[in-house]
Amino acid sequence: MKKLRRQFELFCYKNRSKGVPNLMLYISLGTAVVYVMSQMAGNAFLYQLLYFDRARILQGEIWRLFTYPLTYNAGSVLLTAISLLCYYSLGRSMESIWGTLRFNLFYFSGMVMMDVYCMIFGGNASVAYLNLSLFLSYATLFPDARFLLFFIIPVRAWIFALLDLGITVLDVIQLSYPVFLFPYNLFPLVALANYFLFFGRDVLNVIPMSWRAKLGRRGPAKPRRAKVIPFASHESSREAPAYTHRCTVCGRTDVTNPELEFRYCSRCKGYYCYCQDHINNHVHVE
Repeated sequence: MKKLRRQFELFCYKNRSKGVPNLMLYISLGTAVVYVMSQMAGNAFLYQLLYFDRARILQGEIWRLFTYPLTYNAGSVLLTAISLLCYYSLGRSMESIWGTLRFNLFYFSGMVMMDVYCMIFGGNASVAYLNLSLFLSYATLFPDARFLLFFIIPVRAWIFALLDLGITVLDVIQLSYPVFLFPYNLFPLVALANYFLFFGRDVLNVIPMSWRAKLGRRGPAKPRRAKVIPFASHESSREAPAYTHRCTVCGRTDVTNPELEFRYCSRCKGYYCYCQDHINNHVHVE
């Protein structure tokens, strides 16, 4: 599985410019247009044409499988505008780190999972949970990033991420009470499945390092063997590579790409170097 993930990451890196660039810009602008037109004189024609409807899809209106993300509505005009601006900013940041292809696959795979689930079990697909998974992904990549709550109070991203997970669990419980609406109550989890698919064990990055260190110290202490750093001898210096740092994922070096920064991962077992694009986005070696 780790080898497969590494091949997938390498494939996405080699084709990072392919796909739809600025995807979240188009989605945010399209959502804004649909929302404004729906609010004008109570004209909801465009919304009625694009939202997810299983019965109409079975009748041939296939475009609804892909257009329902444009029907997002946060309630008021202000909340909708802030939400769209936030999701656009998060999407642009993730696309700059992942590349266009991987971000496109992330967003579209979430749509496909919700489409398949709703077409099999019924119900209406909602893009709200997919947008929450977008925020959760950003918090995993940048757990120490800060957001201004009410534009005043600075709150770290990992705190919002844990609240996001808590809200999702509460939604599952609310859909199960007082009537157990299985399998409809599992839809919020299905909408977040692409997050776990793309991050794997890296979802633990949401948990602060200090918490993980405390949990690790609770177990019995294991003897650690000293790490030996191999240094090239004088005789083998001629065969030494002509670079100092080389990314384990993409293979770029400080010679071929001198504009990049290289770091060593503290979680990998051994001395593995990664470039600035993969230091927070790689499968940890164990």
